[in-house]
Amino acid sequence: MPLLESDGAIERLLTTSKTIAIVGLSDKPYRDSHEVATYLQRMGYRIIPVNPNAASVLGLKSHPTLEDIEEQIDIVDIFRRPEYVPAVVEAAIAIKAKAVWMQLGVMHQAAAMRASSAGLNVVMDRCILVEHRRLAA
Repeated sequence: MPLLESDGAIERLLTTSKTIAIVGLSDKPYRDSHEVATYLQRMGYRIIPVNPNAASVLGLKSHPTLEDIEEQIDIVDIFRRPEYVPAVVEAAIAIKAKAVWMQLGVMHQAAAMRASSAGLNVVMDRCILVEHRRLAA
């Protein structure tokens, strides 16, 4: 699977996905991850928080790791610093997620290539909220 860069490919990913695990989803309303999750929830996506330091976020049970989630994940949305991305990508591969989305400012070329070679779609250095509003809303 390629690094998704075209508007059409990103739109297809957003319109065919239903469940998004957000790694690093904060329980603090002023954080970007919280705003993005709230928006995606309003748009009809099933949000699954992944944060070992929060019991719940947005009224939803938070999971310590991706591996603790018992359902199929379409997109793993990463709100973590680049040095943590390779471990998140390995977990996304292990749970057979369909895509990895690295938020704006999050880039890790080797991890992107690893995810792509494992068959996952990859979006890097883009905000899922901005792209959804622009292409799929």
